[in-house]
Amino acid sequence: MNAPPALPWKPERLQGQLQQMLPGLRLEVVACTGSTSTDLLRRLQRGVHEPVLRVAEQQTGGRGRQGRSWVAAPEAALTFSLALPLAPLDWSGLSLAVGVVLADAIEPQPARLQLKWPNDLWLADGPDSWRKLGGILIETLPLPGGARGCVIGVGLNVGPFAGAGELSSGYACVQELDARLTPPALLARVAPALLAGLQRFEQGGFAAFASAYARRDLLRGLAVATSLAEHPAGVAVGVNVSGALALRTAAGVVHLHSGEISVRPASTASAAALRACGGAA
Repeated sequence: MNAPPALPWKPERLQGQLQQMLPGLRLEVVACTGSTSTDLLRRLQRGVHEPVLRVAEQQTGGRGRQGRSWVAAPEAALTFSLALPLAPLDWSGLSLAVGVVLADAIEPQPARLQLKWPNDLWLADGPDSWRKLGGILIETLPLPGGARGCVIGVGLNVGPFAGAGELSSGYACVQELDARLTPPALLARVAPALLAGLQRFEQGGFAAFASAYARRDLLRGLAVATSLAEHPAGVAVGVNVSGALALRTAAGVVHLHSGEISVRPASTASAAALRACGGAA
């Protein structure tokens, strides 16, 4: 028999609030699963298309982009996935819009919480110092009638844990911004905002979020390194209305679309070399 959740989630109260925004939505909270996104994708594949928000206190096989694992400590993180049918006019920039919604719900006035294209939330410690706070993974499947089922996976670090120092990207948590937040309290804050944001995205696409993204754009103005052989480095000069990253290179400005591209701030030496060769904005 599966163990019950350890934290006070009060799912009935939150489910009632969410059902007013999206009728029929079901909220599930489990103590442990492999991956909430994998769980919901399998249901979509079996033909179960009702909207579901599935939360796990612990994931043993949490996933990020490019096949990476997502490390989250039990009771120190909020990990959930939302499955629902979605029919925007343009899917471009969805992960960026979700990032904006989450960041604004956590820290309404932009200050330290920034967005790293295309799907991460990082906490700024200074002009050139950040630590990763959360990530987003979006996957879709075709549904009968031409619509698509969308699964939005979210992982947010809520509090400190013993192994945080071993993570290569550094470790930041929501309690550094608001010490009162627990995983259940954070879910109650971000879930309604996420549903409202997805409704805005269906109607207006990423353009409705572009200015808010620009206020939190971690990469803007920075020298960056990419995983693309044809464009290995440049200076990020912002994100366009389709959510593509504009990269200034010695050959001119190119636009990168998320896919399986990895982009990170370049080292100090690399940044100096880029500016010397005319890559700066």
